[in-house]
Amino acid sequence: MTSPAYCRPSAYDALRRELPLLSTRRGLVRAACAIAAHEAGESESTLALKSLDAMVEAVRSRALSESPDAVLAHLHDVMFDLLEFGGNQEDYYDPSNSYLPVVLATRRGIPITLAIVYKYVAAELGLTVHGVNSPGHFLVAVETEEANQRSLMFVDPFYGGTLLTLPEAFDRIAQTTGKQVAPDPQLLAPASHRSWIARLLVNLTAIFARSGREKDLYAMQELLDLVEQEHVV
Repeated sequence: MTSPAYCRPSAYDALRRELPLLSTRRGLVRAACAIAAHEAGESESTLALKSLDAMVEAVRSRALSESPDAVLAHLHDVMFDLLEFGGNQEDYYDPSNSYLPVVLATRRGIPITLAIVYKYVAAELGLTVHGVNSPGHFLVAVETEEANQRSLMFVDPFYGGTLLTLPEAFDRIAQTTGKQVAPDPQLLAPASHRSWIARLLVNLTAIFARSGREKDLYAMQELLDLVEQEHVV
């Protein structure tokens, strides 16, 4: 068994344990908490899941109808209006924005961690939600049905749960990257949980490179290698 040279061993082992369960939404949450354990010292996944489950119950207690539209409306009321989750625009590159337990405590994060919160709560409420690994700005997509036809509604948790049409989603990518993009559906393809965790680690690698924290950068690379190696196996 490989031992990390830079990553805190408890974080490394916690992520390794979660990789076989990564396709589940609880596995996604626990994997994100394992990454945060590199700095926190221990995974706070139990507390994180309790916090998320409390959000689920708060939405469920408000929703008098089980229709997807009603559930979605109450989800946005609880997450964005009552609890005021949103993007940390003042200190975007603070690594703690990428640590799910911190995001749940402060209710501030970056698109990818806020998307984990949204995905877990929405899915527990029976909605079908995908992470969207779009360039520059992670989004979520909720499956909707109208006139017996399924479509995707894009949501931006970073900006208070803003609902985006397909053209607006492409505009959001262009605004974030500073480049014009062709309306290629592949840019808005659903992300697997594994690619979700890999992108979280890539983001942290860039953040630590930006701040000159080389040992932490190497630690994130070790975790990313673990994710990619396990995928090959």
